[in-house]
Amino acid sequence: MVSKQTFIKGILIGILGIVLFSSKAVMVKLSYKYNVDALSVLLLRMLFAFPFYIAIAFAYRHEKSMHVKKNDYLWLVFFGFVGYYLASYFDFVGLTFIKASLERIILFIYPTIVLLFNKLFLKRVITKMQKLAIIITYVGIVITFGSEVSISGNHVYNGGFFVLLSAITYASYLVGSGWLIPKFGVMRFTAYAMLVSCVCVFIHYGLVSRVNIFNFPWQVYVLGLCIAVFATVIPSFLVSISIKLIDSSNFAVIAGVGPISTIVLAVIFLNESLTLLQIIGTIVVILGILLISKNRRK
Repeated sequence: MVSKQTFIKGILIGILGIVLFSSKAVMVKLSYKYNVDALSVLLLRMLFAFPFYIAIAFAYRHEKSMHVKKNDYLWLVFFGFVGYYLASYFDFVGLTFIKASLERIILFIYPTIVLLFNKLFLKRVITKMQKLAIIITYVGIVITFGSEVSISGNHVYNGGFFVLLSAITYASYLVGSGWLIPKFGVMRFTAYAMLVSCVCVFIHYGLVSRVNIFNFPWQVYVLGLCIAVFATVIPSFLVSISIKLIDSSNFAVIAGVGPISTIVLAVIFLNESLTLLQIIGTIVVILGILLISKNRRK
């Protein structure tokens, strides 16, 4: 039984991790103001994060784990490619088209996609309450997204499509990698998967990009470092600690802070704003996800 003090500590650590994760979209949008493309910003993020995850992988090399087979490493590479490389790339591309606040709202639907994948591939039953929660969530998305299209134009569809792809690839990673995490251990699996992602980004940049990485304004490098440290490495630790203290079901509930914190940060640093209809849509989305989380706990 977790003590009240430990539970409160876990909640506070989790909220801090979520807020830091949420700041990623805002810092990426700030980088785009210097005419930097999505792949270059993603490269800077991975370049700065790479040494940290090398150190983490080394530090946790003896973390207690189950027997790991050769095929498990192949699956780890696959899920690192899908869950951290593809999901991140789609997200960064999507942010070139849409606001940071709208991006976070769309990404926040990934628990509904997890439920759908569990139904399709693992034959798990979706309860009536979960079906209602999924409907509520997507009604909220339609309200928020439709309102933005009427304001900003059809290019919002492009951004929404890429961010939706990000949510789908991340959800597939969550569904498929669950059986691997106990084998490697949480920290070691995360570090290995992130290192795979880093290598994928390095290869992608080397094959596709013709941009000189050394010609950006100094502000871009500072933002790249901040994205890597404060919106990637540190929150990944905080979230892991929070889940350990309060369990994943309770963490799923406080994750509702994510869209709200992104909206607040976007208003402060990007001068973004939401219409009343978009605010209503955001609240509907959050209620839908909280309903799913509550149903899971039961």
